[in-house]
Amino acid sequence: MIPRSCYVHVPFCVHRCGYCDFTLVAGRDDLIGPYLEGIERELHFVLGEPADRLELDTFYWGGGTPSYLDPDQLRQLNQTLLSRFTLAADAEFTVEANPHGLDESRIQTLADLGCNRISLGVQSFDADVLKTLERDHSPEDIQTVVERLRSRIDNFSIDLIFGVPGQTLDSYRTTLDRAIDLAPRHLSTYGLTFEKGTTFWSRREHGSLKQVDEELERDLYALTIERLEAAGYRQYEVSSFAQPGFESRHNQVYWSGKPYHAFGPGASRYLNGRRDNNHRSLFTWLKRLQDGTSPVGESETLSPEDRARELLILGLRQIKGVSHAEFEELTGFAPKTLMGKYFSTHRDNGLIEDDGHDVRITPAGRFIADSIVVDYLRTD
Repeated sequence: MIPRSCYVHVPFCVHRCGYCDFTLVAGRDDLIGPYLEGIERELHFVLGEPADRLELDTFYWGGGTPSYLDPDQLRQLNQTLLSRFTLAADAEFTVEANPHGLDESRIQTLADLGCNRISLGVQSFDADVLKTLERDHSPEDIQTVVERLRSRIDNFSIDLIFGVPGQTLDSYRTTLDRAIDLAPRHLSTYGLTFEKGTTFWSRREHGSLKQVDEELERDLYALTIERLEAAGYRQYEVSSFAQPGFESRHNQVYWSGKPYHAFGPGASRYLNGRRDNNHRSLFTWLKRLQDGTSPVGESETLSPEDRARELLILGLRQIKGVSHAEFEELTGFAPKTLMGKYFSTHRDNGLIEDDGHDVRITPAGRFIADSIVVDYLRTD
């Protein structure tokens, strides 16, 4: 398949939040110029000599904080990328942004560049929770930036985090209601995770930060589903909700196993059946490109069975589930064969359901989706 999607990683931030384990640097504006030159070098390294520009259906800038770049830098990045790509007439062009710093000039610049979707890192409308998460915006900033967005880029998504230490069911209900009042086209909700290597991980290990108990986290997720569905948002993936027709087209490329381009430190591309993961270090990524060598840190070509298992897991995270016929035609494997003994176990426990056409995780199973799908990686 010819890839028609592209991800670009912009690794700059004002501050690394305590829970974040993404590829980023903070306080290093001096590296923005070399980064922009590095993107140009990587395009040449991966795509070869300039030829006809490749058409994209989805274009996604993630981070880090892409909106950290100033208008001139945003224009330079876009110009470099669109020297090798062109956007289809109905392409989805998403840029991740933080409420703080997303001023009028940046919004106007992004709109002029063709950005038609913003993914806004709100995380919470509770000032205390924002402080715990080490975010640099206030609840009032969120309202202000949404008002700025509406006249230029009306299609915006809001990210929320639940399960934050100190968060209560009532405070999170208020966050959900305030998010709904802003009428975003899309919401993504994530349970807070403590990733090894982050300061949150260290603080939990030393007892200065206490993880919420599983029962409260379950109640928070249940409240998320209840409130958003009542407000007209359809859950189409374990963490994703959208107004009809506003599902993330780019994320669905990942979940359906289609190929995609990716550039920047820490970016992962999937081309011709092989996944290449760029070095996470901005410095290593830059040095390799400056030396004319590959920025890739790891490469992996999955066996047909391993690839099928990966697609099964991605498919089951989607609420519609996996079509038996389509999956077998695509991979050569039957879902039940890959699920093995766990199919019966999970079905009997009410965690998955199978109507003969599709197999999917049940509403009860969504609460432990990660532990369910990991069983299907096993070959025992």
